[in-house]
Amino acid sequence: MNASHTNSLRITVLGPVRAWRGEQELALGSPQQRAVLTALLLRRGRPTTVGELVDALWGERPPSGAVTVLRTYVSRLRKVLEPRREAGEAPQVIVSAADGYLVRLPEDCLDLGVFERRVAEAKKLRTGGDLAAAAELLHSALELWDGKPLAGLPGPLAEAERYRLDEQWLGAVETGTDVDLELGRHEEVAAQLSSLTCEHPLRERLCELLMLALYRCGRQAEALAAYRKLRDALVAELGVEPGPALLDLHARILAADPTLRAPVPPPQAASPAPSVSAPPSAAAARPAQLPADLPVFTGRDSELAQTNALLPAEGKRPTAVVISAIGGMAGVGKTTLAVHWAHEIAHRFPDGQLYVNLRGFDPTGSAMPADEAVHTFLDALGVPPSQMPGRPDTRAALYRSLLADRRVLLLLDNARDTEQVRPLLPSGPGCLAIITSRNQLTGLIASDGAHPLTLNPLPLAEARDFLARRIGAERMAAEPTAADEIIARCARLPLALAIVAARAATNPSFPLHAVADELRASHGSLDAFTGGDISTDVRAVFSWSYHALSAPAARLFQLLAAHPGPDIAAPAAAALAGLPLRETRGLLGELTHAHLLTEHFPGRYTFHDLLRIYAAERVGCEESAADRGQAFERVLTWYLHTADAASRFITPERPRAPLLPLPPDCRPLTFTTYDEALEWCSTERANLVAAINQAATDGMAPLAWRLTAALWGFFYLRSHRNDWLASNRVSLAAARSAGDRRGEAECLTGLANALSVNGSLEEAIDHYQQALPVFRELDDEKGASRIIGNLGDVHLRAGRIEEAIEYLKQTLETDRAIGHGWGVGICLNNLGEAYLRLGRLDEARAYLEEALEVLRATDNRWVEGITLDFLGTVYHRLRRHDDAVQQYHLALQAHREVGNRWAEAHSISHLAETRLAVGERDAARTGWGQALQLLEEFNHPDAEEIRDKLRGLDDAVPGAPPDEPSGVAGASTASPRDPGGRAGGR
Repeated sequence: MNASHTNSLRITVLGPVRAWRGEQELALGSPQQRAVLTALLLRRGRPTTVGELVDALWGERPPSGAVTVLRTYVSRLRKVLEPRREAGEAPQVIVSAADGYLVRLPEDCLDLGVFERRVAEAKKLRTGGDLAAAAELLHSALELWDGKPLAGLPGPLAEAERYRLDEQWLGAVETGTDVDLELGRHEEVAAQLSSLTCEHPLRERLCELLMLALYRCGRQAEALAAYRKLRDALVAELGVEPGPALLDLHARILAADPTLRAPVPPPQAASPAPSVSAPPSAAAARPAQLPADLPVFTGRDSELAQTNALLPAEGKRPTAVVISAIGGMAGVGKTTLAVHWAHEIAHRFPDGQLYVNLRGFDPTGSAMPADEAVHTFLDALGVPPSQMPGRPDTRAALYRSLLADRRVLLLLDNARDTEQVRPLLPSGPGCLAIITSRNQLTGLIASDGAHPLTLNPLPLAEARDFLARRIGAERMAAEPTAADEIIARCARLPLALAIVAARAATNPSFPLHAVADELRASHGSLDAFTGGDISTDVRAVFSWSYHALSAPAARLFQLLAAHPGPDIAAPAAAALAGLPLRETRGLLGELTHAHLLTEHFPGRYTFHDLLRIYAAERVGCEESAADRGQAFERVLTWYLHTADAASRFITPERPRAPLLPLPPDCRPLTFTTYDEALEWCSTERANLVAAINQAATDGMAPLAWRLTAALWGFFYLRSHRNDWLASNRVSLAAARSAGDRRGEAECLTGLANALSVNGSLEEAIDHYQQALPVFRELDDEKGASRIIGNLGDVHLRAGRIEEAIEYLKQTLETDRAIGHGWGVGICLNNLGEAYLRLGRLDEARAYLEEALEVLRATDNRWVEGITLDFLGTVYHRLRRHDDAVQQYHLALQAHREVGNRWAEAHSISHLAETRLAVGERDAARTGWGQALQLLEEFNHPDAEEIRDKLRGLDDAVPGAPPDEPSGVAGASTASPRDPGGRAGGR
């Protein structure tokens, strides 16, 4: 495809994702296919790996054939976008790049690129004083939008990018409105903003602009009413007052401040002020202000490759200013990397290097004003005091003029925010601005084209090199285990590693294991990471970011340390803090912006290990033990109610333990589908297990055992046997310690169920027998009957058929007497299996058919699938193969509806045996292959049995099926069933 054909493409994402070639719209396919194209387009010419694309479309739960589906989407998109490409000709639009793809299109082909370019040009025109042209360009940029960006696209990436694009649109609207007000267009602005503030009732900047427009229209009362409306909304929804800018405007309107009157528009062709011309002495100045490079710098190869890729090839002059924004948490090595890179490339900027520490996060708390930095740079560029302009705007203009035709490298270190940095950016091509900040400088990225680079803690290999450069490779090699423990205790944070390495290097006689022991002894504290001065004290360095937070964000930062899991979702954080979700999202954004928290997946947040320790120290100092306990109880109760809501989809109609009441303003999640419920449990699994353990440890037995009980179906369904066993054991110990007999009975039952599924049948029997007298003590006839039925099932698993039948018939009689239909259906199923094992097929069939009637009446779809499978086995044994096939298919339908993938695998295997019995060898092979794939997902021990069947398939005699399909005999056959055979068991 030639360039002109590529240039004829036009793609829009600022609304529905659509594409045209000339005047002809292209059929981009399904929403998922469009989402693939969008994910590639939004990388703006940078490669996207296959894994990243899979995550963008499906998140953490991709389908089994996700990569194949993805490559199909890419192939179809290539055909649509390049219909004239010949067979064998390399694609020109969607190009393969390593393990992924990238899109090569001119920026003007994408409406987002056109929008960003127009906004950036408009801002330059505004800075230059051409307000009318700036307004016209901003309005033309906003006209590109066609409703909600990425409309109709599925997937987590689309959701995250939609939010980012909405923010860009609002930012452009606010800038355009501001320019219109400067041009005296307050009547038009007031009309537009009235509806816009209704759509965004908490956005203070929009309200500020509306108030100013109304005031300039002579509508002072309406301006004040707009303020009251916003303030009431902020107080009601977020519990906060308006910000300083809005408060100031409100006061000035009340005072009828004459400076609020509409300004006279500035002349459009003003001649430049003579003071911005460069003084003669400045022409020859060549500053060299970079701090010294670190002699022992090591690692960061990937990051250096990314930063070097921003520059043109060696010897070529940049065509535009390049801005690199290096971000990351405190102590991660932002300044060290920036200084090292600046030294590496300093020779490419022959007109000098400027450096300033902007003190954005400084122990004094006093960030450097931008004008002070400009003054410092003008001094460095040789402007004599006698020729230094008096006004800040004139100094800024002179600064830009001096850099306009130069090739200068600027290192703006420790920036606070975008507003502090933006006046220091050069305007002409040929310069490079390197910026470091603990905050995410999203404004620079969105509006000024800055290239973000977020530093993470060092990879293990680089952390080892880091330590070896400081204490010696021989010392590392002599005690590799101790060295790795030091690295782990430092959480691979460069500042922490440097402090510990300095201690080890200054005490060469100390063995490394002694240093590791010292770190281990201080675990849970930052005492071991105190350097010789405040800049090398990890606790102090963290504190500078912490003290810059708003009070609500600081409190949330503290409370997050009370959360026991590895990460936390925004709704759980809201429950922890006792705040509305909307307010919590804003506070999480503030913490993420400050790099005190990492949003590792959209809506999910995690701490760096040392920041977690710092947060725990702060919460211990600033929150009472009672407040900490209440926060943990709130989030644990939230987990309990949400897990219960999920269990109603995973194991519907199953008897449940009564819930504890929700704290005020604590809103658990709700679900609408089985898949949603199962996905939530899978995502939160580590947090749920950690919460159970912490609750048991902290004396919250009622919460611990109820949460364990609510997760029964999930643990079983997803084969999380270790979690199932461990959660029940720790909850049982807590219940016994608290004298909670109900909790003890439920945990004994749950533990016995897990042991039974795990094949520990004698232990299971012992725990059921311990549970029985407790249920009787509680006068719980239904619970006691459930235990007797479970004893029958576990004896059935152990091959003690006659004993099993005695237990099961006893339970059947009790359940019928008390009207417990749920238990009756399961008991009939288990009796049918027992008689099937004895070879008494007519009795087995009678019990199973009666079980089906009861199970359907009680809507027990889970066990219905198991009963259908057993009926299929009865028909197989009777050589009624067509009937067997029909029952197996019905069983598979039921298993798939409830998500019982173990049972699905076994029914597929049984169906394969029937296929083999009628000579359909290929169908049997296919079926066993499918069953094996399912069992391998859970590392199920029955997978080996299926492998044996596949290996022996070629030796099988057609028409001679096994006497009993697997699933009828042997302990392993119990796996498709409900643990203990009873859906009421927990």
